[in-house]
Amino acid sequence: MVTRPPIGSVDGVDPAQQCVRRWQTARTWARLIREAEALWRVDVRALRRLASQELFQLVQEVPPRLRRRVNLWLVRFNVLTRLR
Repeated sequence: MVTRPPIGSVDGVDPAQQCVRRWQTARTWARLIREAEALWRVDVRALRRLASQELFQLVQEVPPRLRRRVNLWLVRFNVLTRLR
């Protein structure tokens, strides 16, 4: 018996699984940005510098197709950083 991927799937991956993966990835990016931003608020200069570098790098690495979803998570996490 030959099984076929569900209709609308890409590479044999269920569309619902793709949606969940995108959701989890966007949430993960937003959490990382929130954590870096929280470090930036600490008064210790070295930690602020490190947090600033980490935040800049994270913002640069977010895939363009996920930026809208990451921004939605950032709003929910009350994070000041937004992606362009």
